[in-house]
Amino acid sequence: MTPSVPLSPLPPSPAPSVTAPARPLLPWVRAPRRTLAASLALGVLAEVLLDRSRWGLGFPLLVASLVGALAWLGGREGWQRARPNAWLLAPLGLVSVFVAVRDSSWLLPLNVMTAAVLLMMLAHFWAAGRVERLGLTDYVVVFFGSAAQGLLYPPVLVRDGVDVRGLKSHSRLLWALTRGLLLTLPVLLVFGLLLDSADSIFSSTLQRLLSFDLGLELLVGRGMGVAFGASVAAGVLGHALRRRATKELGDAEVAPATPRLGLIEALTLIFAVNALFFVFAAFQVAYLFIGDASSPAAGYTFAEYARRGFFELVIVASLTLALVMALTRWTRRETRTAQTVFRANTSLMVVLTLIILASAMRRLSLYEDAFGYTLLRVHTHVFMVALGAALAWRAVTLWWKPERFAVGAFATALGSVLVLNFLNPEAFIVRHNLERYARTGSLDTEMFYDLSADAVPGLVRAEATLAEQYPGPLATVLKEHLERLEQRDTVPEWNLSRFLARRALLRTGAWSAPVNP
Repeated sequence: MTPSVPLSPLPPSPAPSVTAPARPLLPWVRAPRRTLAASLALGVLAEVLLDRSRWGLGFPLLVASLVGALAWLGGREGWQRARPNAWLLAPLGLVSVFVAVRDSSWLLPLNVMTAAVLLMMLAHFWAAGRVERLGLTDYVVVFFGSAAQGLLYPPVLVRDGVDVRGLKSHSRLLWALTRGLLLTLPVLLVFGLLLDSADSIFSSTLQRLLSFDLGLELLVGRGMGVAFGASVAAGVLGHALRRRATKELGDAEVAPATPRLGLIEALTLIFAVNALFFVFAAFQVAYLFIGDASSPAAGYTFAEYARRGFFELVIVASLTLALVMALTRWTRRETRTAQTVFRANTSLMVVLTLIILASAMRRLSLYEDAFGYTLLRVHTHVFMVALGAALAWRAVTLWWKPERFAVGAFATALGSVLVLNFLNPEAFIVRHNLERYARTGSLDTEMFYDLSADAVPGLVRAEATLAEQYPGPLATVLKEHLERLEQRDTVPEWNLSRFLARRALLRTGAWSAPVNP
């Protein structure tokens, strides 16, 4: 037998050289074709619903379609990841619906901007992170950062979603067809001109055939609108569905700052400010809340007294909030006793500031009792209540979870927008100014001209009760509102306030046309 010789192993084949892919500028999107198709569909829908003289029902329909496309593209896995931040959908839905409910020129841009902020927040936190982990300035960074990053996704989705290789395979045929058209057009032009001059009947027939209007301006405008809407949708969808590779804002709690201010220095400042605020608050309570505040201070009219102190007091309250936040962030508190002393004195500063803010609101109330409500005064009232809520929340978070102040301030801002919508400021102004007329016998009807359809039902009721005292002005106001509402709403423009205003005017007999449904 021939002895077996062990076979030497074959040398290993060289491993193919693999070049590591370059790190993309943007996190990649898992389904670029579907995302691109959804973006184009949303762009067409946005052009159909929003290219109108007035916005209404079309806006919440478009927002609902965008959120639906986001949920469809993300799938079950995406929704499971998005669930911790799904509470953003509630205020987003409410402010979007209020675009179709309120007609106020003050509330429309406020609602649209609030919806834009919520959409950017939802896109940033759709797959990971928590809204409540953001710091106060991080909300601004997330909004503008998400908007800027969203601008980069449309070309990326086109690049990844369109089969460029398929187009290249037909490039020779397309180029040949282009050259054929370039050769054909001048020949047809020459022959057409000759035949046109050869026969008058042929010439007139040709002119009729070529006299149609293509509507190029309209087509170009529509195309640009669709492209813009699709780009915005692609930015939102692409940013929301990105596959993250690095940590982003909101994925972890905000790191605490390194304290740089000593406790003694901070307490000196706090004690001095508290002493000043205590003296001022004592005077305000004595005069505005306990004493006779039915008339302004000696030497001042109502307008002078309110204007002289109101804005200064609001600025003081705002600066105090910023001061408390800065001291909380930068003051060293190394022992439990130091922490308790700091919290107690800072909370006292917040309480005294709330008294100062109440003083500002009392001054504004005196001014409103004398001269009535306006849109600016109503919005200012809501702003001051929101500022007071933020101050109170700051005092709470001094003792419990200081890192949660930012999300509370964010929720307060959202709440103030919703309060304004539920309040219906223009109807509120009409109602309370009429109550003031019943007390004082004075009514300023000039402001009613600047109100929107939100105020019309209240004005119709007022005209019925005050026809003898104000037979001319209120009728003139209603006539002007009637002229504004004569233009019918299409389905995307439908608005609840305009519908109710038309119905109220119809019941007066001033409008004989049927109310559109």
